[in-house]
Amino acid sequence: MKISTVEYVGTIATPSQTRPGPLPQIAFSGRSNVGKSSLINILLQRTRRKIARVSSTPGKTQAINFFEVNGEFYLVDLPGFGYAQVPKKMRDAWQTLIEGYIGGEDGPIGVVHLVDCRRPPTDLDLQMLDYLAGVGLPTLVVLTKMDKLKSKRARDIAIDTAAKDLGVDRDQLVPFSSLTGEGREPLLAALGDLLGEARA
Repeated sequence: MKISTVEYVGTIATPSQTRPGPLPQIAFSGRSNVGKSSLINILLQRTRRKIARVSSTPGKTQAINFFEVNGEFYLVDLPGFGYAQVPKKMRDAWQTLIEGYIGGEDGPIGVVHLVDCRRPPTDLDLQMLDYLAGVGLPTLVVLTKMDKLKSKRARDIAIDTAAKDLGVDRDQLVPFSSLTGEGREPLLAALGDLLGEARA
């Protein structure tokens, strides 16, 4: 898949709000500070004029943002979850928003879930993957910040450990670096496959 056009087309703050249009949706999820905004900007080749807002303060994304890509699908940026300094009431509201959106009739056709390669999955990561499995959504796990691991051995250990901890096959993991661009093409190919399956 090649990225030709990207346009921000809307935001929803409650599950009942109307989606911006009828195109298929692919959602991106992950805990706060996992590097989701940076990944989206690299993936969509919007590094000069950023599409997804990158913040030094985790927990800034408090709604679901829609970006129309190539006029073919919506890339959907979900709020980051699990940041301790956000009030529990707000974290609970985000969970309700995310689950209401994902589980809705006009929800996404698949989810890309991000996990920091240097850290074990949190309980919220595991709950999210269990939830996605329960609703039967295709899910791809991306290991972010791979450039922080300087040796092949460290990378192999991180990938094997993540696969074991998350209960997924190694080939379901995409190593990614927003610094080097590693993983961009495999991730785009996976999105293309998902869209192809949805059209079939």
